[in-house]
Amino acid sequence: MSLPYRGELIQRAKELRKCATPQEKHLWYDFLRTYPIRFQRQKTISSFIVDFYCAKAKLAIEIDGMQHYTEQGVAYDSERSAVLDSYGITVLRFSNYDVINSFNDVCNAIDTNVRYKLGITICQKPPS
Repeated sequence: MSLPYRGELIQRAKELRKCATPQEKHLWYDFLRTYPIRFQRQKTISSFIVDFYCAKAKLAIEIDGMQHYTEQGVAYDSERSAVLDSYGITVLRFSNYDVINSFNDVCNAIDTNVRYKLGITICQKPPS
C-alpha cells in the first residue's frame, strides 16, 4: 500500500536533495546510501517531506537544525510525527550536533531500530 503524498511537493523534495545540509550529506553518503535495507532521501509523505525514509521498516529519520527547537518548531514537529504515526511510521530525530559529534551512535540507533522493526539480527556494521 503506498502512502499518500501531495504531488506539488515532488519538485521541492528534488530541490532539497540537491541542497542537503552537511549533516544530511554525511549521514547519507557515509551510512544510509550503502545500508542493506533501502532508504530514500527527501521522501514526500502526506503533506510533509521527511529527510530519510525506509519503507520496509516504516521508519523516517529527521535531522534537526536549530529551527526545530523553537516553540513553533517543536509544535510543528509534534504535528508531523502524529500524522506519520497514524500511517504506522516511526520517526527518529537527531540533531545536527548528534550527527557531527556522535555519528556512530546515530548510525547504531538507526541500525537497531531497523533490525527491531524487521526482526532481523544483523544489517551493516556502522562506520568506525
